[in-house]
Amino acid sequence: MKKKLCILVLIILDNMFLYSQINLSKTAQSTMNFLLVSTSSRAAGMGDAFTTLGNGAESMFYNPAGLTETKNEFDINLNYTQWIADINYLSGAAAWNIGDYGVIGINLITIDYGNIKGTSLLLDEFSDGYIDNGDINNIGAYCVGLSYAKPISNEFSIGGTIKLAGQNLGQNFISTGLKDNNATKLAFDAGVLYKTGYKDFTFGMSIRNFATNIKREEIEEQLPLVFALGSSINVIGLIDAELANDNTLLFSLDFLHHNNYSERFNLGFEYTYSKMFSLRGGYQTNRDLASWSGGVGILTTILSYDVEFNYSYSAFEFFNDVNRISLAFSF
Repeated sequence: MKKKLCILVLIILDNMFLYSQINLSKTAQSTMNFLLVSTSSRAAGMGDAFTTLGNGAESMFYNPAGLTETKNEFDINLNYTQWIADINYLSGAAAWNIGDYGVIGINLITIDYGNIKGTSLLLDEFSDGYIDNGDINNIGAYCVGLSYAKPISNEFSIGGTIKLAGQNLGQNFISTGLKDNNATKLAFDAGVLYKTGYKDFTFGMSIRNFATNIKREEIEEQLPLVFALGSSINVIGLIDAELANDNTLLFSLDFLHHNNYSERFNLGFEYTYSKMFSLRGGYQTNRDLASWSGGVGILTTILSYDVEFNYSYSAFEFFNDVNRISLAFSF
């Protein structure tokens, strides 16, 4: 019965993916692309090769099935991303492990686009061609979601997220007056996680931002749909099982299929010494701006709370490099 259920979930995810690709032309016309930005320092430090590695609240942003790896009753994750072009991301997630009933989670992302100047066209050969309308108010974006995950067996877990994404792009003058350039959309994520039982070798699959189109004026736009297939393994476990009790060297690989770009691969590693200090590195292929990244993490216990601090650095072409910091604690 469990095997049949696993196969059914895989078929459903595959059909969702195929349906979303019908009549699809990859012309970079997706909207709300802020949903593609990674906010977890741990994930970013590993080049976002994270489909199988999320083990608590932060997994909701990558593969909600990873919620089943929540070890304690409560897990909370907070993240700050200093993005390019003076854009800043704040995100947070909280997971509640309710035992045999599964794991429930909530998550939130908010984006501050900074100061943006508004202009209007001016068809005058003696002018600069535009009018400066000053700063635009009500600029930003957000996404709030509710997740649930449950292990079907010791090896197999499934999870899903329902979320509301919104983007506010200010106002503009048209013939009938002021027009608000705002949009909201209901979207869904789903994922599966399969542990082979061999040296922490794990497979995972997720589909993110599955939604119908958004219509702006006369143009229909898609959300940035992502289909991810990933795997990871503990290399130290292959060499010395006893040494792997306190030290891990995880290698992960993700294959990504986007509706607004060609296929990509993400590669990453994480070495953890004595379950206290982590060193990470990663690389993203087929990117116009991003390439390699790195990061560190510290795990300790404070007043019976498991506390983890993570930092990551991502190199970018043409823009300032990206820094992220994260704080997580569970109890």
